Amino acid sequence: QVQLVESGGGFVQAGGSLRLSCATSTRTFLIYTMGWFRQAPGKEREFVAGIRRSDGDTNYADSVKGRFTITKDKYANRVYLQMNSLKPEDTAIYYCAAGTRWSTVVSLSTTSYDYWGQGTQVTVSS
Repeated sequence: QVQLVESGGGFVQAGGSLRLSCATSTRTFLIYTMGWFRQAPGKEREFVAGIRRSDGDTNYADSVKGRFTITKDKYANRVYLQMNSLKPEDTAIYYCAAGTRWSTVVSLSTTSYDYWGQGTQVTVSS
């Protein structure tokens, strides 16, 4: 079992920045890919960004390209999501996810991720 713990959410005005962090505490050798997803009220969970632990390859949703950056620490046990130029439409619960299957690309699909954190709220005011 892989445990994921998110932190760093909060309230910010439009144009501001936040940094989310996700720590993996157990069985990290199982993880190939880590990602961030978000879910706004009344909407489906959607992919935000992902990163492969082995080589740092990344993928982003079009809606966040150029504003958000996903990175990992040296040992790839923690990933970060730096969010700049935040917009009200970025308001959502943000979830960290871990995938245990190899893929040639960093997947955008929720079905490619096997473990999920509890989520952290991000609220952007206009």
